[in-house]
Amino acid sequence: MAVADDIALIKKQEATLVFSAFDEAVAFEIGSAIRSRALKENLPVIVDIRLWDRPLFYAAMPGSNASNPDWARRKINVVKRYLRSTYRLVLEQQRPDRTFKIGEGLDIADYVLAGGGFPVTVKGAGVIGVIAVSGLPEREDHGVVVDALCAHLNIDANGLTLPPEEK
Repeated sequence: MAVADDIALIKKQEATLVFSAFDEAVAFEIGSAIRSRALKENLPVIVDIRLWDRPLFYAAMPGSNASNPDWARRKINVVKRYLRSTYRLVLEQQRPDRTFKIGEGLDIADYVLAGGGFPVTVKGAGVIGVIAVSGLPEREDHGVVVDALCAHLNIDANGLTLPPEEK
C-alpha cells in the first residue's frame, strides 16, 4: 500500500473511531483491553490514556523500558498540538530524523514524529484527549490503539486496519 493510501486510511480511522462519550470508565476499559492483549502477546509496551487536563490510565508491561514513557509523552504533545494521529503525521511529514521542520518551533525534547498516539474524539466536542502506546515499531503501536478502539466501539476492524508494512 502506498503512503498516500495509508494516510487516507488513517484519516478514515480518525473520522470513524469517534466516541459518543468518553470518561474515566471508558479509558479504563480501553486501557485494560490493551494491557490484556499486551500480556497475552508479550508486547513490551506502555499505555498512557489522558484527557488534556489529566491522566486517566497508565500501564507498563514487562519488557517496556524507561524511555517508553518519554516517547509516549512526546507523542501525546503532538496529538494535542495537531489533533490527529502521530502515525499520520509521520507519513505526511516524511522526516527520518523524527523531528518537525525547524519553522514549526517544536523542541525535540517535547515533540516527536513517531506513531502510537491517537486522538480521543467525542462527537459534538472534538478531540479531547489521546491514547498513546509506546514500545513496538510505530506502525504496530498505532495498530494496537486502532484495534482496541474498533473492539470498544464495536466497529469491524477489517476496513480500518493498516496492512503490514511493505519492506
